[in-house]
Amino acid sequence: MDSTQHAVLTDTEHPPVLIQPRNTQPRENAMTKPYAKLDKNNAAVLLVDHQAGLLSLVRDFQPDQFKNNVLALGDLAKYFKLPTILTTSFEQGPNGPLVQELKDQFPDAPYIARPGQINAWDNEDFVKAVKATGKKQLIIAGVVTEVCVAFPALAALEEGFDVFVVTDASGTFNEVTRNAAWDRMSQAGAQLMSWFGVACELHRDWRNDVEGLGTLFANHIPDYRNLMASYSAVQAASQGK
Repeated sequence: MDSTQHAVLTDTEHPPVLIQPRNTQPRENAMTKPYAKLDKNNAAVLLVDHQAGLLSLVRDFQPDQFKNNVLALGDLAKYFKLPTILTTSFEQGPNGPLVQELKDQFPDAPYIARPGQINAWDNEDFVKAVKATGKKQLIIAGVVTEVCVAFPALAALEEGFDVFVVTDASGTFNEVTRNAAWDRMSQAGAQLMSWFGVACELHRDWRNDVEGLGTLFANHIPDYRNLMASYSAVQAASQGK
């Protein structure tokens, strides 16, 4: 019997049972995945079905908060100069037109008005526009989460894209359907993020442009305005202004 084995007498008539010690060494690469970071040079933004009628269905966020999140995602796409694609579904029906604010943000972006396809990935023009960006990381948001976001996200994953779902710029009927959609997408390999998290991961380092990123945040996070005002005051004082 070597030193790693321990004899335990279960009774006086039977031989000892040899109990092997539990292996306490971690299994190599057990339950781990590489950290796939967003890269501003390899990412595109897909804004799917943020239409006036569909936005009225969103109940997992307050209306003003949700629209603010969507526009924040639009602003960060412009700040980082990310290719952005807009798409809508059956505008002539109850879904309604694309919200005007997104039209104003992206007057020159590819705009795919799908005649009826529920899954944007089923529309040939949309898929062509996505692939024409040459980007492999797709940042996706839309309404409603379990359909207009989940369907193209799952299809893009199947084709080898890296998918990042912006959870707070995607809305649906209630938290139950939202959570089910999140589970489905994350289990398929999508990463779930907030627009704030997306911005920070793309930016990497505050020293790149503290004022620019801070202004982006201050425009969409009220409390952040106080932080930036304090920072500006300190900077002015240090420069003797």
